[in-house]
Amino acid sequence: MKAAIITIGDEILLGQILDTNSQFIARELTKLGAQTVEMRSVGDTRDEILSALESTLKMADTVIITGGLGPTKDDITKNALADFFHTTLEFNAQAQAWLDELFAANPARMNAYNKTQAFLPASCTPLHNAKGTACGMWFEENGKIVISLPGVPFETEYLIPAEVLPRLKQKFPQLQLSYQVVTVYDIPESDLAMRLDAFERALPVGMKLAYLPSAGFVRLRLTAIGPVVEKLNEMTEKLRTNLAGLPFTSGEEKPEDFCAKQLKQLGRTVACAESCTGGNIAHLITSVPGASSYFLGGIVSYANDVKVNVLGVNKTDLATFGAVSEQVALQMATGARRVTGAEYAVSTTGIAGPDGGTPQKPVGTVWIAVAGPNGAKAKKFLFSHTRERNIGKASINALRLLVQTIQKDRA
Repeated sequence: MKAAIITIGDEILLGQILDTNSQFIARELTKLGAQTVEMRSVGDTRDEILSALESTLKMADTVIITGGLGPTKDDITKNALADFFHTTLEFNAQAQAWLDELFAANPARMNAYNKTQAFLPASCTPLHNAKGTACGMWFEENGKIVISLPGVPFETEYLIPAEVLPRLKQKFPQLQLSYQVVTVYDIPESDLAMRLDAFERALPVGMKLAYLPSAGFVRLRLTAIGPVVEKLNEMTEKLRTNLAGLPFTSGEEKPEDFCAKQLKQLGRTVACAESCTGGNIAHLITSVPGASSYFLGGIVSYANDVKVNVLGVNKTDLATFGAVSEQVALQMATGARRVTGAEYAVSTTGIAGPDGGTPQKPVGTVWIAVAGPNGAKAKKFLFSHTRERNIGKASINALRLLVQTIQKDRA
């Protein structure tokens, strides 16, 4: 199945909002086994919508549209679709029943504009939207499918799995796709590609290796389409063999998710003391739901006075070895552990850049330390010349060192 995605809205073309719908829909279609052949954004005009539909239907079996289904006058997608399919808007009792249910607690809130949401193109199949007032719509004509969804992201993200994917699976039962992910750390994408060159060239037809780099790690996604799906486990094992000697994990789990799992399973608590990462480690940890059960707090000790007065870093060591040093990293971690009462604490101190480097300590130099019940250890890293990458890589490696320390203590 070939699919196309059209997002409708002047606000997207003006750069006022980010088009997250296309990314979400494409990802879900890929999981289904469909091939997304085009993504397009158009303005809130009838001619642009009709032109986009006409051209995308020439290359795709299914077109998914988001946007323009609200109750106001600038939402014209329903009218444009009615014109495209040579039909009219008619009152739909099913859509009205859904609206009545939605406004049951406060019927007075349903105004004249809301009531127009019950009028749909006569030839469509309504898709129940439990998250909003606008129904999704499913059209079929001449072997082609057009699906229209609200542009509000959380409504789209509800309708795709609840209403759209089950229908597409029924319509295209032959779709077969599977993939596995391996996350590799501490190696640049280009070096990793060279290492895996022979493996990649030997992949069977229908199987593809994709490189998805992030700060501090590269995700490898091995995708199989069609009958070759049955060889996916075998080839994934060969991929792991080719990565021998490199730190890697299997699955799509983010480092902060894996860290959370370890802390929850063992019932451990953690804190952090950050200098060069500026609170990013705390952000990653608390981005995982339920972090309050294991994260006690963090200190962003950007200034040396905070390192001394809050974390207890020795002034003499600061003067002798500098803020970016093993001695300071260790004292920051043990200080955070003492101040918060956490069982484990992780610290970072380094030169994120773009300025501040020296021949002895160039930009990208970072010391990371982890303190726990069995003592504290620190490790030196030399990342890149780019500030954002240095912060990202230091944060990810701090989480990795934390997990490694916890696992070692458990053993």
